[in-house]
Formats: sequence, C-alpha cells, structure tokens
Amino acid sequence: MMPAARESLLDAAYTALVRRPWSAVRMVDVAAAAGVSRQTLYNEFGSKDGLARALVRREADGYLAGVDRALAGQGDPRDRLAATAEWTTSAARENALVRAMLTGCWCERLPAPPLSAVSSTSAAPAQRRADGPLPSPGDFVTLVRDRAVKVLAGPGTTKSDTADLARSCELAVRLALSCVAAPAGEGGVAGLVGTALRRPAG
Repeated sequence: MMPAARESLLDAAYTALVRRPWSAVRMVDVAAAAGVSRQTLYNEFGSKDGLARALVRREADGYLAGVDRALAGQGDPRDRLAATAEWTTSAARENALVRAMLTGCWCERLPAPPLSAVSSTSAAPAQRRADGPLPSPGDFVTLVRDRAVKVLAGPGTTKSDTADLARSCELAVRLALSCVAAPAGEGGVAGLVGTALRRPAG
C-alpha cells in the first residue's frame, strides 16, 4: 500500500476517535472515510488492535517531530528548552493520545494498546514498527532529554557540562509533564522552565 493511503486511513481513524469512543469506531467506517475497502484496511493493519497501535505510534512520532522542531529553533539553550516544554503542553492539550502517552493515563474513550511488542505478521515495514514496543511516559522523558542534549551540546562540551545539560533537559521535560497534569499559572510552562534553569544547582 502507498504511504499516502496508510496516512489517509490513520487520519480517518483519528477523526473517528475525536468524535466517538474507540470502542464505537468501526473498521468499515474508517475504510469508507478513507475511500478504500475494508479488506484493504485489514490487509494494512491486520486488525483493529493493529490500527490502534499504528495510530498511537504515528501520534508519538508526531510529538517527537515537534520536539525536534522546538529544539532546532532560535535562541539560547534555555529558550529552546522552554519552547520544547511549551510544545509538550500544547500537544498534550490538543491531542488526547499524546496526553495519554505522556502521562500513562488512558481513559475509556481511547484505545490502550499494550506498550510491549506484539507478534507481527505484517508485510508493511510501518506496521512492523508499530507492532514493536511503544514508548512509556518514562521513555518519552529519556527520548526528549537525549534529543535535547544531542542538539544543544556544542563542540568542545565537557563530560561534566554534558551531564549538567542532561539534568537541565530532564528538568524541563518533567516540568512540562507536570503542567500537562496541572496547568501552569501566570508565565506558563516557559516561565517555569526559565526560572528553574536560572537557579544554580545546589
């Protein structure tokens, strides 16, 4: 199947999920909305569980792509960590699947595929990847922290400086996640991150 058709099916599944609980989303309706046969949908994803895993994997990838954009932006490292924190809170606010992945709180409306890998018989590389392990909240902290360190550590950064940077990056991510659960007040998450990263460790 062409990647564009797979994306159309995932778009249709996401749109259906916004409108109704996952338990009420029907494969035949997803296929019809994407303009393909139900058999094509099953050929691509294997089952409704396979579709759920693929949808969760796509939303995880989309969140991490946004992290990369924020880290590649303008400003000093603190500005870019603040932008990453802002992206995290806005993505979680706007996308229930991202919120569930980042917090581990899967409500009854959402699919909740197991995070461990499932056996895959799919010929589609994208589905084999989706059938692999899905990131936990702790995995996201590590993924974002490591991406931030890779982007923000300049040439000649010492091992000690890299360790300090990793702690700052992890602090920014964890502050953002706390603001997903309990929204920040005046100054928002960027203000919290800026304040926290200005303070000397001690």
